Amino acid sequence: MKDVDFSGCWTALVTPMKEDGSIDWEGFEKNIEFQISQGITGILPVGTTGESPTLSYKEHNEVIKRAVEIAKGRCFVLAGTGANSVKEAEEFTEEAVKNGSDCCLLVDPYYNGPSSLEIRKEYYEYIAGKFPEMYFVPYIIPGRTGCALSPEDLAILGENFKNIRAVKEATGDLDRMRKEREILPDDFNILSGDDDKTFAMMTDEKIRATGVVSVISNIMPGFVEKMTRLILKGNINEAEGLKNKLSPLFKMVTIKGERKVIIKGKEYVVVDKYRNPLGIKTIMNIFGMPAGLCRSPLGKMQKDVLENLVDSLKKIYEKNPELFEPIEKFYDVNIKERLNKEKFWKSLSYSE
Repeated sequence: MKDVDFSGCWTALVTPMKEDGSIDWEGFEKNIEFQISQGITGILPVGTTGESPTLSYKEHNEVIKRAVEIAKGRCFVLAGTGANSVKEAEEFTEEAVKNGSDCCLLVDPYYNGPSSLEIRKEYYEYIAGKFPEMYFVPYIIPGRTGCALSPEDLAILGENFKNIRAVKEATGDLDRMRKEREILPDDFNILSGDDDKTFAMMTDEKIRATGVVSVISNIMPGFVEKMTRLILKGNINEAEGLKNKLSPLFKMVTIKGERKVIIKGKEYVVVDKYRNPLGIKTIMNIFGMPAGLCRSPLGKMQKDVLENLVDSLKKIYEKNPELFEPIEKFYDVNIKERLNKEKFWKSLSYSE
């Protein structure tokens, strides 16, 4: 089994789309080359950010296969192979093993609502036992799945399966993570699943996370990677300075907006939550990076929310233009121009 370094920054890749909704393979390759050029530790194809729920079985496997072929061992590949069907997860994992992935991400089985015991015995133990030559990373995100593997069952997995050495923690619950660190094997890695929690998770001595599976690193791979490595080296002040520059971007993974509607002559306020990957794909499109639109049912933002997003990006650019230099150089774009000319982004919102 190949040694994998579960630390640093792992980018949860978007799956770029063409106008007809098909996968933009040329753009996919370019984005991975950008990641590698910036020194990324690993990439995650077909996670939530990669729109795994709307990819066909064939597309899912092809995305992973091509990611491995493009990376060519220059960074690790963490293949998203989880599902709410154990059979489907097994089939995805079998293909990922065959195609040469370094490790696989297994999200808790969503929607079915299994107990933690069932998640461990029927899902993680079965898949990990079926493929002992593959490393597996449980992905705990109850806000998406409606269920959660408990810290205790995660610890049992860590004790009994040497191919389960890390967890992607996206519960947002720091107390839970402190408990995990207390009961997990000493060599077990905790990876942040939320960009805005990474610094806290890595600097908290009772959590000691070793890195992040990041969304914002689609656009800022070198800087997020650098932040994690600085923390691991003990350069906390320098890392915090970089974190402060990136924090406004971390808040853009999920974007909220309010809109007023009139029903039967009465005004109501609806709060919309534009969830990942809509935010990051919108930003990438603004910047001129391969992304395309999300597949339905994800769509677009309302116009004023998009305008607020652009205004926020302008402020970040004006304050720290150096953050955008790698994008400008690699993709041959002018970020300032794209932010200030509506033609580059006006189609990214609903017109109403």
